[in-house]
Amino acid sequence: MEQLANPEIWIALATLTALELVLGIDNIIFISILAGKLPPERRDKARRLGIMLAAVSRLGLLLAIAWIVGLTAPLFELFGHAFSWRDLILIGGGLFLIGKATHEIHQKLEGATEHVSIGGAAAATATFGGVIVQIMLLDIVFSLDSIITAVGMVDQRWVMVTAILASIVFMLMFA
Repeated sequence: MEQLANPEIWIALATLTALELVLGIDNIIFISILAGKLPPERRDKARRLGIMLAAVSRLGLLLAIAWIVGLTAPLFELFGHAFSWRDLILIGGGLFLIGKATHEIHQKLEGATEHVSIGGAAAATATFGGVIVQIMLLDIVFSLDSIITAVGMVDQRWVMVTAILASIVFMLMFA
């Protein structure tokens, strides 16, 4: 209870919540683009479900981030630079974001091609599931930097969890 009386905790909570909200804006944009690929009657459900599942994965990532941050032992050296697991994870996430953004921009500019499918219900479910998985993956990649920042700023996990939950509520309201 004495932590609640500490103004540093409240400042950290406000800072982390603001950070999560600002970084959540890019999530909302990508979620809207991905959900826009679905039939109109399924878009809202995909947005809400994707955000809620992304919240669970974000909280799981938060609880595992100390392990990831600690992966600094060099694995190999290339061109005079030592690479660790942490470096490889961050590089992989960045490449995924660049590839996904390029693909989405290309589809928006060139127009999506129509796919004819047999067995409409099964195809729609697979597409819905695919969109949900993409939303979760994008959220994990977008969240990695903010979670690492949170772990570096605050020692109290409840502050980090509260900031993440506040950003998820925000995303659910505006997605």
